[in-house]
Amino acid sequence: MPRTFQMPLTAVLVPLFAAAILAQSVPEVKLPPSPLGQAAVQLGGRWEKTADGERYRDGKWLVVDYGRPLLRGRTGIFGSGADYGKRVNPDAAIWRVGANDTTRLTTQASLVIGGKTIPPGVYNVFADLKPGAWTLVLSTQARQPKYDPNDKVLLYGTYNYDAKHDVLRAPMAVRTTDTSVEQLTIGFANVTAGAATLTVSWDTTVASVDVKLGS
Repeated sequence: MPRTFQMPLTAVLVPLFAAAILAQSVPEVKLPPSPLGQAAVQLGGRWEKTADGERYRDGKWLVVDYGRPLLRGRTGIFGSGADYGKRVNPDAAIWRVGANDTTRLTTQASLVIGGKTIPPGVYNVFADLKPGAWTLVLSTQARQPKYDPNDKVLLYGTYNYDAKHDVLRAPMAVRTTDTSVEQLTIGFANVTAGAATLTVSWDTTVASVDVKLGS
């Protein structure tokens, strides 16, 4: 009687087991194309020694909420010459400094930016883009709770933007770096007890403006 070849059970199970592990190693990720981001800092507080260790007291929050687009292989995202800013902002005169909904700055304290003081509150954040010369714009225009293309008054992103609601315009320092930042990043640098530098970094461009506590 001829001998029948039988594959060892382990030779069958090992590839199946390996395939199962591989499938489990790729987790599902549910993110919008431009994920939400937040930058935050506390100013004006102080460290105190307590029975439980040091505690930071009486700090005032500055918070920026924004959408964070990615380059995804694009280069020179801000363009140059007459086309500067058109790629990130093709259909409006001003950039939302992010994606999707309007970027917002929430401050618990009065702030001095570009020599002008604004009171505590919530502000829309924009940037007027010119080559090497950005202008930070803060606005109090009322926003849409959810995008409605039929609404021609309330703000969403830069849709319906109206400059009459601007409360502050301040020049930003702009520089080019050797390092490309993949995802738009807003942050606070050079933080002291009563001041910080607000930074906007994307691709090889970094724009910044100094912010300090008002009296």
